[in-house]
Amino acid sequence: MNVMNAQGTNLMNKVEAVCQRIAPLWPAKHFVAVNPYVGLSDQSFWQAHKTLERMTGVGLCMPRAYYIEQMANGRITSADLAAALQELGSSWDVLDFEQVLAHETPLSVSPLSLLTDVLKELDEQDWSNFVVDRISQYCAAYFDEGQALWSMPWRDKSLYSGWLEFMRIDKSPWTMGVRGMGDATKALPDTAQGTIVWALQELAIPPFAIDDYLYATLLSVGGWAGWTRYLSWQAELKKSHDESIRDLLAIRLAWDALLYKLCYSEALKTHWHQAIEATTRPVGHDEDVGNQIDAVLQTAFEAGYRRQLAASLIVADGTSQRNGRADVQAVFCIDVRSEVYRRAFETVAPRVETLGFAGFFGIMMEYVPFGAVEGHRHLPILFNPAYRICERLDSADERETNKLIDQRHTRLRVASAWKTFKTSASSCFSFVEAVGLLSATKLVSDSMGWTRPVPNPDHKGLHAGVYDRLGPGLTTEAVGSRTCSDGSSTGIPESDRPAVAELVLRNMGMIRDFARLVLFVGHGSTTVNNPQATGLDCGACAGQSGEASARIAVALLNDPLTRRGLSQRGIEIPADTYFIAGLHDTTTDELFLFNTEHAPSSHTQDLVQLRQWLEAAGQMTRMERATLLGIGDLPMPTIRADMRRRTRDWAQLRPEWALAGNAAFIAAPRIRTAHCDLAGRVFLHEYNWHNDVNFETLQLIMTAPMIVANWINMQYYGSMVDNIQFGSGNKVLHNVVGGSIGVLEGNGGDLRVGLALQSLHDGARWVHEPIRLQVLIEAPQCAIDVVIDNHEMVRELVENAWIHLFQIDENGNLNRRGIDKQWRRYYVTE
Repeated sequence: MNVMNAQGTNLMNKVEAVCQRIAPLWPAKHFVAVNPYVGLSDQSFWQAHKTLERMTGVGLCMPRAYYIEQMANGRITSADLAAALQELGSSWDVLDFEQVLAHETPLSVSPLSLLTDVLKELDEQDWSNFVVDRISQYCAAYFDEGQALWSMPWRDKSLYSGWLEFMRIDKSPWTMGVRGMGDATKALPDTAQGTIVWALQELAIPPFAIDDYLYATLLSVGGWAGWTRYLSWQAELKKSHDESIRDLLAIRLAWDALLYKLCYSEALKTHWHQAIEATTRPVGHDEDVGNQIDAVLQTAFEAGYRRQLAASLIVADGTSQRNGRADVQAVFCIDVRSEVYRRAFETVAPRVETLGFAGFFGIMMEYVPFGAVEGHRHLPILFNPAYRICERLDSADERETNKLIDQRHTRLRVASAWKTFKTSASSCFSFVEAVGLLSATKLVSDSMGWTRPVPNPDHKGLHAGVYDRLGPGLTTEAVGSRTCSDGSSTGIPESDRPAVAELVLRNMGMIRDFARLVLFVGHGSTTVNNPQATGLDCGACAGQSGEASARIAVALLNDPLTRRGLSQRGIEIPADTYFIAGLHDTTTDELFLFNTEHAPSSHTQDLVQLRQWLEAAGQMTRMERATLLGIGDLPMPTIRADMRRRTRDWAQLRPEWALAGNAAFIAAPRIRTAHCDLAGRVFLHEYNWHNDVNFETLQLIMTAPMIVANWINMQYYGSMVDNIQFGSGNKVLHNVVGGSIGVLEGNGGDLRVGLALQSLHDGARWVHEPIRLQVLIEAPQCAIDVVIDNHEMVRELVENAWIHLFQIDENGNLNRRGIDKQWRRYYVTE
């Protein structure tokens, strides 16, 4: 069959569409949350469930036993089942459903078979894992970012062209009993596109099965497909192009076609044709009933949480104002961990006002560490930075700055050379024999968690005390300044500052009634020996600590020139208002303040009081989180010491629970949720639509923070529902690949994506619940509808039911937007 004649030029369009279905995988050094189903968002949630079930054997639901357990313990009630049946338009009532559930046995769904799967069944050799291993090892070497001592010789070629060279000398197929692979590879087309066409012809894939087969092929190497999709995503942001994911598809298809050709037999041909025909098998009655049951159970599970959330919201007038000036205003990241700390802070200091905003605080920047050439993006991954901010040394002249930069570079080079010497094949054993005993003390102290095994990455190459003098530089530098080694311009120009500051404050809803102290709190996590450590940091800062973002925002708002510009724009910041930056360590729940020595002397007592409140709030937060960590019965000082120990323990699987349990996003005035215990499960974004004249802030919230919250929510969802395909397995077995690309589970297999099981399960029970994000927004329905209509990504999330969207009206009632675009009353407060 000539596939090109059958499909014409549409084939490459199909390839492009399939590549777009793959979610990008950010590198471990910026391990941000990604919705693994983002490429399926054009399908409805339940259509995507069937698509994935057909491809991988696992859809978007947990095993049936999980839901039955939730029914047994009361987490899913009859009322929840009734709500789910109504929502799905089912003909069953609750009694009918319970009877069907009791008699219906869950069916095992087989995934779509690739040629290697069929070959495995015939000769009982695991060809699928073998091929994935070979591709994975090649990709790890090709994309290596500095971990390998010897670089692959074909990195100057495309991924596909390099693979052709690699395969001509690869003898591993011979060990599996396959002869002639090298010669067969030489006969392949020179281009990835040509190989895709040839492979589909060789495998005789009929036109109707091409989409599914291409998608299943990429999912079989889903980790590396995610990495190559990330490369194309980054290229697209720069208005460029990257072909790596298409090259990877060609490589995986070529393996199937080559093995079919070299291992050909009549039995293989027969079984292969049967496998292809199975892709067109219609869904049977039992399978259809099973899908309906799973849909009801999952929907009821979500309805149970939604009912509890709606009942917990207080009845209040969203336009109400507090009486008098707040003692302190504190802006936290919307991260769900901040909800616990905010609640504690408000408890110990009732006249404190807390607000929620994405942790980059509206500063669209790339941040360059002291003396570095390359920077890190400190903004949501959906955007490009507008400014380049360099880390600088406080109160230092050019001579001292250059001296410390040189010292840091020298120390880093020496440390790299020393590590290379210790781990090289020629010296590693003799090194251990010669100086091994000298490391005994350090080994013991590291193992006991008394010391940190390795320096904090941010402190590498710096003398003790120097790091405390470092911070972001607001002012622009002359071209050639060594604070940014490549000589590019940095800082925020004076002419831009008022507009940037206005955008920050208006989007936060802070345009009047400023307190004497306004605290911007970023967040970060402290951990060691954790390849996915950046996944515990701030997602709004692209997997970095929020410290730099908070500090640059504070520097901007304390700048006299900026304040004068703001006054001209209608935002008057009182002369006695001082902004200060802080960092919430989410592992220890300690909150650190920066540059307090620069605060006016008039604010000394304010800072003393603030520190007392923060200490008390941290203690309350630790007490709440200690129960989840299994140390709730310990005395308070012991709890704090144990949490600090977790930051240094290189064997700690769960330094913290991060965003486990996340389930909802609320954009409303804090008064709607104040005094509610939301259990650290809700992203809280401050928003008062009465101050949003043109609803520009609403549009920003729904197209950025809400999207990021959905990505986080779906990363946890996918990692729990299908950890094999969309998670990263057992953290104990993780091995870093390529320096900072990602991890393998063990010494082979595909690059792993998503979260480890230890981030979701405590060894006895699931800590997370797989629930689609419940989004609650206090704004007029017509304004919300306009944003949905004007933004395709938002429209797909809402109308394809990837999120559940609710409007909060002025009386606190909830109205739900259906997939038919109509709003209906959901919950009426009493």
